[in-house]
Amino acid sequence: MAIAPESHAIPPDRRRRVRIAWIVALAADAVQWVAMPLFMGGGASPFDLALEAVVSLVLFRLLGWHPALLPALLSELLPGVDLVPAWTIAVFIATRARPALRQPDDPPGG
Repeated sequence: MAIAPESHAIPPDRRRRVRIAWIVALAADAVQWVAMPLFMGGGASPFDLALEAVVSLVLFRLLGWHPALLPALLSELLPGVDLVPAWTIAVFIATRARPALRQPDDPPGG
């Protein structure tokens, strides 16, 4: 017995939170690229750490716990590696659609 397609619909609240998570991740990665000279180990480095802390907390709050968020945070704290858009990649991994699971009473192969 297959599940009706309507049961796989994403709730509107979840859709809104995912959209906000994408905006936060893209904005954080863009700020790091644009303001990179300010964050390069100088006086603004604490601001970079604060940005990473705030972004990680916001994304955790929006998406819940996901294993992709921890490596993104750790990579953002490493000099040079923080130029990789890790927040955007983490949100992509955390929000990508997963194939529907087969029900136990589904016939094999279909």
